[in-house]
Amino acid sequence: MNRNSIVVGITAAPASRRALDWAVQRAADRHQSLELVSVVGGAVGAVGEREIVDRAMAAQRQVLEAEALRIADRGVSTTVRVDRGNPVARLIDASTDAALLVIGSDYRGPDSGPARGAHGVRIVAGAHCPVVVLPDLDLSDRAGVVAGVDGSEVSEHAIAFAAAEADRLGEPLTLVTAWSPVLMPDHGGVYPESGYPQEYLVNMQALSQEALSLSTAGLRQDYPDLEIRQHVEEGRPSAVINRLAASARLTVLGTHGRGAIARFLLGSISEEVLARLATATAIVR
Repeated sequence: MNRNSIVVGITAAPASRRALDWAVQRAADRHQSLELVSVVGGAVGAVGEREIVDRAMAAQRQVLEAEALRIADRGVSTTVRVDRGNPVARLIDASTDAALLVIGSDYRGPDSGPARGAHGVRIVAGAHCPVVVLPDLDLSDRAGVVAGVDGSEVSEHAIAFAAAEADRLGEPLTLVTAWSPVLMPDHGGVYPESGYPQEYLVNMQALSQEALSLSTAGLRQDYPDLEIRQHVEEGRPSAVINRLAASARLTVLGTHGRGAIARFLLGSISEEVLARLATATAIVR
């Protein structure tokens, strides 16, 4: 494994193939290699279990080899690996020396409810590298990259990742900042009848726009041919980002370091976006 490799988690879910196809295109564009990884879990050490697990691992290796053969004409160096154990832990381990980890999600759009299971969030929270999560959606008619910006150092990493991806795709980059006014108490706030003063709301919008412009000041120099759009809006960040991402090819968000692995937490905004994936979504540190 090397830092120029993309690890792809392969399962029986339809989104797994979408994840692989996305990773193949990225690897081809950026001259990276692929490692396809499957994990056989569920073993408890029962008598006679080893033979069953061995058969399952052999069958899964055949699946990986078939997928490697399917993408062989793309000119991407590909290896396969089948592990046994906890899928979350094994994929986190596989990300240690990778440039990127790509996994699929069973999410199929707003009518399907939130994505099921916590495995994806736990993998993203614990990974040692950026993670891209693919929903089970056809993204072929999408265009553009959307990135959430909040002025933090982690946000700068998200901007850099998003700009590189938008440049690779030759598509626009939309940088998004969402802001909210100071909460007023329910028991009769400062402005219980008239709401927030217009001057305050205008100033919040202007300050947020200024902060976004400062965060992205060097991008046009680094990517002179990249179309860069800025979007500042009052609202819940996850809702604003997912609405804009509904027509985008990729969303990029930053999250804080790997200290969250002990609790398998990412932060509310990242978790909310992952729960209702509008498009392929990258979480970077």
